[in-house]
Order: sequence, then structure tokens, then C-alpha cells
Amino acid sequence: LDQYDDAELVRKKTAAMFAGFITRMAPEDNLMGESAADPNGVAMAGMEPGTLQILEPGEDIKFSAPADVGSSYAEFMRQQFRAVAAAMGITYEMLTGDLTQVNYSSIRAGLLEFRRRCEALQHGVIVHQVCRPIWRAWMDQAVLEGVLDLPGYRNDRRTYQAAKWIPQGWSWVDPQKEFNAMKLAIRAGLMSRSEAISGNGYDAEDVDREIAADNARADALGLVFDSDARHDQVPTAMPTDANQAQTFDPMDAPPNNQEPQL
Repeated sequence: LDQYDDAELVRKKTAAMFAGFITRMAPEDNLMGESAADPNGVAMAGMEPGTLQILEPGEDIKFSAPADVGSSYAEFMRQQFRAVAAAMGITYEMLTGDLTQVNYSSIRAGLLEFRRRCEALQHGVIVHQVCRPIWRAWMDQAVLEGVLDLPGYRNDRRTYQAAKWIPQGWSWVDPQKEFNAMKLAIRAGLMSRSEAISGNGYDAEDVDREIAADNARADALGLVFDSDARHDQVPTAMPTDANQAQTFDPMDAPPNNQEPQL
């Protein structure tokens, strides 16, 4: 692939070389003296912008027209880069930075597959083989040095060393659509708030404590924000005269021998 790219570059440089060739019908002696020539004795003539060159009788001039880069070059390179990206487990756009042929759906599908691969590496390699051994070794050393006082640590070591690893969250292509989908999934019971918060790289308990602290501070200062769901209540409709009108109930009707009182 690199050699093909270099060959196309050489062809492009050759195509940019502008040259003209003067041909004669019959070779004749140069009566005006020797003209400029290259080391091989071939006569050469210069060209400047705006020059009108008068040719001798029987002479003709032709310009070189080397083949330019083929029209299939860009598509060929794009296809090769796609194959390289697929082998690396990334998207073509990540490999080349070319975003000219993507839309929201295509780039989102590519990013989801890439993130799924990254999450497998995060939890299966980085967390399992790097973070967890370091965490366990640190806790063992802290207990041995007396920095941490954990009763029954030796017999219940696994419980004390249990930890939840939350990797960094991902930035979405269209956050509004993604968060609306999360909200619908939470309301439908398909996912929890903790799962949604963890997917964005945060701890649900920390977020809840921050929300409670923000609400308490806002209440103490008399502040009301539209982000506070406590103040986003639908007002109850006040009863009207029509609503207050009582509906006639047959059980309340007087006996047949009595006229109803209006």
C-alpha cells in the first residue's frame, strides 16, 4: 500500500512537469550559430510567461501530456484503509480522520462497536490484570502496616477487597437523543439510574449526594431552578361551577307519591 501510494505520488509529480518539444520536417544546418543544448547535444529553448515564439518554417511544437493520477486512486486507498481499520478493530474514520462520507447513523453504529471492544479490554484486561492486583496488594500492605483497621480482614479478605470499577464515560454524537433514550429506558424499567450514571463514568451514590447537597443549598438560599424536579409539578385544576354541579342519583329520588323538590 505504501509503495502504491509512492508510485502515484511520482506519477503526480511527473504530470506536473511542463515540457514542450520542437520538431522539424527536415534537419538543416543552423545558420544563426549554435543554440543552447544539454550535455547530450540536444538543443534546448527556454519559455517565459507571455512569450510569443516564432517558429522556423517546417518546425512544430508539441507539449507533453503525461497520464495524471487515475480516478480510481481515492477509492482504492479508501478501500485499503477500511480493511486496515477492520483488522485493527477501529473505524475507518478513526484511522484516517475522513468524515466526508458519514452520517449520524453510520458513525454511531461504528462507535458503538468500537466502544464495545474497548469496554471488553477495560474490564477484561486493564481492570482484571492491572487495577485489581494493585488494589489488592495496596490493601494487604495497608492492613499489615496498621494504616487500615479492618476486623476479620484475614478471614474475610474477599469482602473487604470488593470494588466497583467505573471507567471513563463516553461522549455521544448527539447527547440529546442518547439521554432521551436513557430516560425512556429508566421509566420503562429496562435499566436503572445507577446503570445509566455508571455508563457515563460516574458513581450513582456520589451523584445522588451531590444532587441532595445542591437542592439543600438552593433551598437555603431561596433559589429555584427548572432542573429541580420538585418544582416541576403539573398544577391541579381548580374546581369550577360545572365540576361542582352534583350528578343526579336515582337512589336520592323521592318516592313516587311525592313530587321532587326543586
